Amino acid sequence: MKKWLLGVTLMCLTQTLLAQDILKEDSLQEVVVTGTGTQHLLKDAPVQTEVISRRVLDSFGGKSIEEILSGLTASFAFSEGDMGSQMQMGGLGNSYILILIDGKRIHGDVGGENDLGLIDPHNIERIEIVKGAQSALYGSDAMAGVINIITKKHTQAGIYADNSTRYGTHNDLRQHNTLAFNFGKVSSQTNFQIQRNDGWQNTAKEYAEAMVITDSKNKTVNKFNNWQVSERITYQPSHNLELYADGTYYIKNINRPRNGTHPSCDVYTYDLRYNNASASAGGKWYLSGDKDDTRRNYLTFDADWNKHAYYYTYTAKHYDYVLLKGEEYGDQNGEWFSVAMKPGQRKLQSDQQRMMGQLKGVFYLPYENTIHAGAEYRYDYLKAPNRTEDGTASDWTSALYVQDEFNKLEWFNLTAGLRLVNNRNFGVRLTPKISTMFAAGDFRFRLGWSQGFKTPTVKELHYRYLHVMGSSTFFNIGNINLDPQTSNYYSANLEYRGKKLTASVTGYLNKLDHMIALANVPVGEIPAGVTTAYQGDGSDNVQARMYKNMDNARTRGIDVTLSYQVMKDLSITSAYSYLDTEANMYDTSKDRMTHVIIDGTAYHKWNASVTYSHIFCPCYKFGVNLSAHGSSTRFYQNNGNGKAFQIWRINTTHDLGKSGKMLTYRLEFGVDNIFNYVDRTMHPYHLGNTTSGTTVHGTFCIKFNYGKRVKNNISLTKQKINYEED
Repeated sequence: MKKWLLGVTLMCLTQTLLAQDILKEDSLQEVVVTGTGTQHLLKDAPVQTEVISRRVLDSFGGKSIEEILSGLTASFAFSEGDMGSQMQMGGLGNSYILILIDGKRIHGDVGGENDLGLIDPHNIERIEIVKGAQSALYGSDAMAGVINIITKKHTQAGIYADNSTRYGTHNDLRQHNTLAFNFGKVSSQTNFQIQRNDGWQNTAKEYAEAMVITDSKNKTVNKFNNWQVSERITYQPSHNLELYADGTYYIKNINRPRNGTHPSCDVYTYDLRYNNASASAGGKWYLSGDKDDTRRNYLTFDADWNKHAYYYTYTAKHYDYVLLKGEEYGDQNGEWFSVAMKPGQRKLQSDQQRMMGQLKGVFYLPYENTIHAGAEYRYDYLKAPNRTEDGTASDWTSALYVQDEFNKLEWFNLTAGLRLVNNRNFGVRLTPKISTMFAAGDFRFRLGWSQGFKTPTVKELHYRYLHVMGSSTFFNIGNINLDPQTSNYYSANLEYRGKKLTASVTGYLNKLDHMIALANVPVGEIPAGVTTAYQGDGSDNVQARMYKNMDNARTRGIDVTLSYQVMKDLSITSAYSYLDTEANMYDTSKDRMTHVIIDGTAYHKWNASVTYSHIFCPCYKFGVNLSAHGSSTRFYQNNGNGKAFQIWRINTTHDLGKSGKMLTYRLEFGVDNIFNYVDRTMHPYHLGNTTSGTTVHGTFCIKFNYGKRVKNNISLTKQKINYEED
């Protein structure tokens, strides 16, 4: 109770805030692009955009994108697991949240869980967050909002290299390296990262086999290691044309418990392996104007390919089931045969690939009109030999979109857009959006309405998999008879940006129709040829669940934010989010629809931080960040609710070396979970937070920069901003 009172007191003292760069001059110069796809100063962005700046990221010292988003904004909630991070934003989960890296979609599990280890926190310049349906610009994955991660670019003439090594409790290692050069018309940037952790166990209790087991080997977080390498080459044949090619390769291994006394709950016969790859090429063609004038017209064109596959790597003898088809094996649905898998063998479970082509343009027209238009084509392919009807499935979507920004009056902006979608399975659909912004001195008032349209994913249509939760086993089944989901999102925002104080209040309502969720189904509703016996397990003692369209759902909430610059070196920030959700779910025991809270919803979430930094001499800068975040109870329909919690952490930074010199150094030391909070709820019930208790970490960074410092003049919305690029 004392800890909660301390947190609430700090929150009330700071009024409720957003972790974004709070310096007045930085706010004026911050340029954002995500809300409209065009450049705007943050204070004049027609669509409300939250920004986590590089300065905030450096002072916070988060080891992962999950830690950064949950600690620096109040809009997100995470539940990490072997299959990826279950993220929630405004009451809606992963499949409704679009994650972009430099404006491009991240590719992960289209079934809903994304491996956010693909995102290297040391390579982030800033993060832009836009809430609410953004389908008109970004398509069906953006019904809850968009997270755009802008990476660091080292484009100055010369050579740049850096190394960052972070080590902490549980043998947690985070290694990052960059090597970049720019000579004439050619530039290259190579990034490499390693992440590993031994995992931990908060409790040995587990409910399984209709009893409580007290010596389970299952961990709260399993041991893992991953590495990633990426390369980007840019070629500029002329002053108004830039071409690029890039690619990434990523491997992740998750090691699970291999021994125990209760085979049904704490013994695994296989580990998990993930393999991601991507390749893309494209360019940007400026149609007119000086290269340093950001208001000129331009076209961009991109083509990319992405792959996300995961495998079982067997660690003990295991009898798996293989589907063989053809007349010699039985009827048209094939026949299942048991096959012994040996230690060391690896078997593909799912291979999801995506190919996309995009063409877009931004055109500045007379009478202060800005047109943003584009065309897209997307092809999704799924290969899952034992988890789909035919072993493979696919889908394609094409789209045209256009948006017009009207800025004739300095105090008024009107932005309207349309997206025309054509999907192979669900035909043509038009989704509109409109937003307005009124300016009066340091005040901004924004109103917005947008429609969302989301077709069922390939997995929701075709995929079948087993989900074990303690003594309950669910066989989840795709449904080819699903309807698309639609939504209407309404928002109103009032913002004040003064010399020292920034405050914002936002209210929103998101109404969804035909929301897709897993629901229990009687045997009679299971499609012909589908058995409740799981192909990879052979168990008949399971409950069947199928993806179904619910009648409707809605989320609504209020976000209140504020930041205050106490003095030059001291700032206070915080954020508070209230969320209320409701969905219809079919209750098989009562044979009727019932109103339920969407899984994972917490009514209250908050964060707060105090940051101090000071340059003591030309060769030493000190910084310290004390922060906290918390959540009320998270509600679930099955396996209990997640407990309320709050986590406090401190991070110190020590910058060594004179700015502008070739070599500079940074040391970081931090303590996470200062008050040693641990949720010891037994497996497999839901946790409010997976932290293992108090942990410590240290980081050493070194940068080598041999090149020319460049001054850029950027003309933007009638304002000229001069800044130096490091």
